Amino acid sequence: MFLWLQRCLLVFCVLLTVGCTIVNNSDAKNVPPAGQEKMSSVSSSEAKKLNLPQLQGTATVEMKLPYGTVVMEIDGNNAPITAGNFVDLVNKGFYNGLTFHRVVKDPSPFVAQGGDPQGTGTGSYVDPKTKQVRYIPLEIWAEGEKQPTYSRVLNPGVKPKLKHSRGAVAMARTPNPDSASSQFYIALADINFLDGQYAVFGYVKSGMEYVDQIKVGDRIESARVVQGLENLKLPN
Repeated sequence: MFLWLQRCLLVFCVLLTVGCTIVNNSDAKNVPPAGQEKMSSVSSSEAKKLNLPQLQGTATVEMKLPYGTVVMEIDGNNAPITAGNFVDLVNKGFYNGLTFHRVVKDPSPFVAQGGDPQGTGTGSYVDPKTKQVRYIPLEIWAEGEKQPTYSRVLNPGVKPKLKHSRGAVAMARTPNPDSASSQFYIALADINFLDGQYAVFGYVKSGMEYVDQIKVGDRIESARVVQGLENLKLPN
């Protein structure tokens, strides 16, 4: 009973502090950066036609932290757009030098969140060619389905293939389902109450002991794709 009450208190406190969303990458008004518009909801067929990177298969990413190297397996089989976006940003060197701006460990381990170029929780990836923020649709593949669900959370009781177990890597977003861009978080514990609400796209395979040491302000010294880059398909 005590652990259940503690978890409820954690969720309640986080809801109060981030503007009615559990993992947030915007300010209290939940708006994108000035001059940018959020993506409209998309269907599964429309998602396949979006001008976005996709990962057709898996890839391995090594992320060097001040404490050691974390190895992530990125799953494009079950989250092709979400995984493709992340691998593309890693390959561009986008994450090198960025900080973890949000780390929640009390009253129990929750998440370490980074990937914001502004370091404040309000930033996103701006495509240097278009000068526009690149948003990706919420992408969650439910068990037993033939394709992912886009632009909406799963119905209660529907389980995703990729779950929020300890070491899960997922995209942060505002309450708008299609507002994820570059910010990601790593689950510091099993946080399955987020299953079906946020897009998991990979898992830490080794180095979780270094993730556990992350503090607010710690930098990603470097991130690189060490395997599977050939599975990244860039838009024409």
